[in-house]
Amino acid sequence: MLNKLAFPVIGISILMVLIFGLLSWKTSNPVDHLTIATGARDGEYYAFSQAFSEVVSQHQPRIKINVIETDGSSSNLDLLQSKKADLALVQSDLSIPPDTQAVAFLFPEMFHLIATEQSKINQVSDLKGKRIALMPKGSGSYNLFWVLSQHYGLKPGDFETVSVPPDQAYTLLNQGKVDALFRVIALGNVGINQLLSSGKNRLIPIEQAAALQLFQPALEAREIPRGTYNGSIPIPAKNLPIVALRAVLIAHKDVNKDVIYEMTRILFESRNELMAKTPQAAMIHQPESLKDFWFSFHPGAKAYYYQDEPTFLEKYAEPMGFVLSASVLGISTLWQFRLWFKGRQKNRADFYNLELLSLIDQINSTQTLEELKSIRRQLFTIFKEVIVDLDKDRISSESFQSFTFTWEVAIASIRHQENLLLSSDNQNLLKSPLS
Repeated sequence: MLNKLAFPVIGISILMVLIFGLLSWKTSNPVDHLTIATGARDGEYYAFSQAFSEVVSQHQPRIKINVIETDGSSSNLDLLQSKKADLALVQSDLSIPPDTQAVAFLFPEMFHLIATEQSKINQVSDLKGKRIALMPKGSGSYNLFWVLSQHYGLKPGDFETVSVPPDQAYTLLNQGKVDALFRVIALGNVGINQLLSSGKNRLIPIEQAAALQLFQPALEAREIPRGTYNGSIPIPAKNLPIVALRAVLIAHKDVNKDVIYEMTRILFESRNELMAKTPQAAMIHQPESLKDFWFSFHPGAKAYYYQDEPTFLEKYAEPMGFVLSASVLGISTLWQFRLWFKGRQKNRADFYNLELLSLIDQINSTQTLEELKSIRRQLFTIFKEVIVDLDKDRISSESFQSFTFTWEVAIASIRHQENLLLSSDNQNLLKSPLS
């Protein structure tokens, strides 16, 4: 009797163990460790990747992204192909290999040609006979310099170049050991800011973007807004024509589709948190159509962009043809509304900038540390209001970019005034007689 009962009991026990093991396997969340190749530690690639890694980890603890410093875009592609990295940031002018796919187009990067005041360099063609500091060989900045110089009719023998890491290049320029420096980087880099604020160096305009685009379609015409690197003494003194291209987040095609989907979702749906860590995130927008880009996109990214459904246009192509033809009459009204809305965004951004300039004036005349603390609180209140307005499209991304630089000038002014007041207090203490 016992033997007859034993077999069913044992069978049920084994089945329960199997079911429990299966459930445990299904519900377990193994951690996905990824490595992202960036650029120099002082650059925007590295700073953005650090911020992105932190935000992804907060929203999806099973995805851990390790950020590594590299020599730039070309090195990043090599690391991806050798599978020493899973993700990378590169410049959009590169041709990526078949085993590499795009995840998202990020922020614009500007050509920065900086020359010493004594160099008499006023345009790119004036580089002939000069000494120029370039970024490390293999970096996107290094490769693009030769595209730029060749377009202006310059040959390698027309000037002397030295290829060094960014911090060494900045030192060479400050010491007058080179006449100019070339780097492609997003606006707001601390090192670039220090070079331009020293009064010894200045930005050189780079025009002919449309002509350059004929040979490098990824390039585009942009401007560095007046006062970007200093608001009180505007640097540049006026909007400066420049050439730019986009930074692109790419991944190896073998990276899990679900992981890339989650990362893409977090990139766009947690943009406010990213902006709080790096202002460059304000320039990131979800593409309306992947057909507008010349990159092949990772299936995980496409799954997010399309949500595994046909696009609205594909699904309703025929009825939309009728709707669009009937909507022609309303185009003029919509256009006028767009112009009104853009003007409203600009007016709101100008209001915030005027508030900042008023606070900067107060900072320079402040006589007590307590007043400085009060102004600091006002600055952070304004920053929070701007973030909310940006999220609700009350101001544009371009206006936000301009605001952040003015805001940083205000913060720097507070630190400077604070140091002056502390120094003054210390001197008064030293002069006072002993009691």
